[in-house]
Amino acid sequence: MKWLVLILALLLSAMPAVAAEMACRPLEERPIKIEAWMAKKKLPQFREIRREYGRMGSTFVSIFTYPGSNPSRVVAIGRCVPAYIARHALETTLQYYGSVSHLVHQGFVAPHWMGLATSLFSENSQRPVNQLQLDRLLDPALSTEEFHALYNKLTVQDQTVDAFGMQVPNPKLMK
Repeated sequence: MKWLVLILALLLSAMPAVAAEMACRPLEERPIKIEAWMAKKKLPQFREIRREYGRMGSTFVSIFTYPGSNPSRVVAIGRCVPAYIARHALETTLQYYGSVSHLVHQGFVAPHWMGLATSLFSENSQRPVNQLQLDRLLDPALSTEEFHALYNKLTVQDQTVDAFGMQVPNPKLMK
């Protein structure tokens, strides 16, 4: 019984590394899921907004009503999202929300998924982003690989975080 538990633990610990090395499936097989949260006051515009997010094709778009007046300004982009779809979604997000404040580390995000104005992730899994950094991500000259390399560079997590008035190891640190 002990051996079974040990083998199961080893397999589960190796799964993130195996998943990270897996190739991305083509968009025809696995379209990109875009989930966006919008303030309730924009409810009459939801159909138009959904169409705008899905304009690039190969996407499923879901828009959710945010319970407060202002959704968060956090964006999460999976590692298999093509750069042209990610750029379009970021530009559309800037159009409807005005800004993006944080990006989520890709280790927390499903490969074929984007979360816009999401509050699903803890602060320790996010990194602040400024307009200059966003402009670099929005550069149409970036290939998908270059886009994701820059995204990963912008989302490197802190080794330690503030908690209870002291610095402690980041509990959400992705290895």
